[in-house]
Amino acid sequence: MTSLSVVIPVFNEAGNIAPLVREVVQHLRGRIVFDIVCVDDQSEDDTRDVLTALKAEVPELRVVVHHCRSGQSAAVRTGVKHALSPWIVTLDGDGQNDPGDILKLLAAREAGNPQTKLYAGWRVDRKDTSSKRWASRWANRIRQWLLHDDTPDTGCGIKLFERAAFLDLPYFDHMHRYLPALMQRAGWMTVSVPVSHRPRGSGQSKYTNLGRALVGIRDLMGVSWLIRRSHVTAVSEVHMGRKP
Repeated sequence: MTSLSVVIPVFNEAGNIAPLVREVVQHLRGRIVFDIVCVDDQSEDDTRDVLTALKAEVPELRVVVHHCRSGQSAAVRTGVKHALSPWIVTLDGDGQNDPGDILKLLAAREAGNPQTKLYAGWRVDRKDTSSKRWASRWANRIRQWLLHDDTPDTGCGIKLFERAAFLDLPYFDHMHRYLPALMQRAGWMTVSVPVSHRPRGSGQSKYTNLGRALVGIRDLMGVSWLIRRSHVTAVSEVHMGRKP
């Protein structure tokens, strides 16, 4: 039976993480062998206590704690390193990704090319504020112009990828936003799969539009430089569907 590791980075998600983990269990238990790795990035609320209590209910759950706050990319990488399976699926800890879409990504992998190492979620009906949607559209256009990764949505938290291929990528802060371009740079194919998107259950976003923009400009320049310096021929992304 195939296996899967679910990696969830969390920071101040005490109100969202338990329902999210229970949804993962509901969709995967009995269908695939899986483990769940939640990486707490030094939350300042009760997230760690909630996760610790949840372990008694969910034996598949393991909790890893950063000693100092390190950011989402570091939390994802920590989770991948602690994962038990050769394939990883990531979810944002705010509950906006639908765990039911994990099965959709797995189905895409089963029907896909062995050279495809990343199946990225594509939020075709985002439930964010209009300002955040507007900022994302412009960010995607600029990223596409510089990186040519043919990816409609790199900010979606739900992604399925091969563990070994991911760990072979160059690591830097915020790298999780550039996985399609980095995978293509390494010579692998990537696929975008339409997925659901939900409003945040509780709490608030950890990012502002301005903060994303300032960091994104620097990162885009760095990833663009990496691609130009690569001797591996990049490959195009395949889209599983288009927005109606």
